[in-house]
Amino acid sequence: MATIKIIQRTKPLSSGLFPIYLRATKNRKSKFISLNLACEKSQWNDSKHEFRKNFPSYKQFNNSLTEIENRAKKIISDTIAKGNDITLIEFEELFFNFRVNDKITVNDFWDKHIEDLVISGRTGNARFYKDSKRNFMKFMGIDTVFYFKDITPILLSKYEVYLRSNGNMDSGIAVKMRAIRAIYNDAIKKGYAKEENYPFKLYKISKLKTNSNKRALSIDNIIKIRNFNTYESPNLIDAKQYFLFSYYTGGMNFHDMMMLTWENIKEDRIIYVRSKTKGRFTIKVLLPVKEILDYYKNQKRTTKYVFPILLRENLTAQQIENRKGKTLKKYNKDLKSLARACGIEEKITSYVARHSFATNLKQKGVSTDIISEAMGHQNIAITQVYLKDLENDIIDDAMENLL
Repeated sequence: MATIKIIQRTKPLSSGLFPIYLRATKNRKSKFISLNLACEKSQWNDSKHEFRKNFPSYKQFNNSLTEIENRAKKIISDTIAKGNDITLIEFEELFFNFRVNDKITVNDFWDKHIEDLVISGRTGNARFYKDSKRNFMKFMGIDTVFYFKDITPILLSKYEVYLRSNGNMDSGIAVKMRAIRAIYNDAIKKGYAKEENYPFKLYKISKLKTNSNKRALSIDNIIKIRNFNTYESPNLIDAKQYFLFSYYTGGMNFHDMMMLTWENIKEDRIIYVRSKTKGRFTIKVLLPVKEILDYYKNQKRTTKYVFPILLRENLTAQQIENRKGKTLKKYNKDLKSLARACGIEEKITSYVARHSFATNLKQKGVSTDIISEAMGHQNIAITQVYLKDLENDIIDDAMENLL
């Protein structure tokens, strides 16, 4: 009889965190299934096979682990109840709800991918893939059943034409194509699609111009925001504080700010795990950040969170995602008002703080590899995307040095 256990592997990922797997064991052989989760050694309880309290949203993720474990055990018990035995390969196939040797439709595989993201608590990614699938199915036809071999370079080119005819720009098209590519890569990895049919060898997403429209703010404009008196615009206080906090903490993204708790503040450092990459960060608390922390500390709210975004604890993953979407929308709207009030012509969004942090450090002569490490990028090429839109006048000034 096969046994089920959720474990933390002993080999760390490139981020330094240790991955969480579902392990099925039978006859001293094991099958490991990744749960797309990872944490530090100190955040995992080996004896209880669950996250400790020092892991962000540990209750929510432990509930997900329980659901996964129960689902796996039910597969085994249902098979035994029918008087059948089960191999590890058969268990894996049933766990993913389809057989390797059967034809798997793209529709079913895509839905399963979304379901796994939801179970893992990654509701933001799940929503992204759900939206991407909905858009692609509008192009294909809602009731169309198709397989991975049907996604050809010609089909992708037709989809690109369809997207352009509906007002999509290069950057938006690239995002939708990357979703399809990620699904296809996952299908190949799991044996449900053949690499020989891979369409992205010929259809290159890189041909799409993905230069960002997000302009970094100059240091002067950052100072304008910092010096802005919100006495007559109290509705802009949070927008100002959130933006400056993100900027002075190395471009911390909105989700990580939302999930930040007072336990993450250790004297003059902020220590947290970035939700996107699972990388561990320790950031020095600069004076502007200390002023912002003191402001919210004095509010004496009853929740553990630093910012008044999540107003109560023990929310489900979907409730957190809903709250994030609602608050982020208001935040970006308020940033537009803040820019006008400060006399800033550039468009400001929550993401501009991160972009500005990288660009302004570069302008101060900080090397790209140090900026890359500060931002938690896995390679310098990603950082260079942030830095390639330096304003023409800055490049002109540099050229003047030749004279």
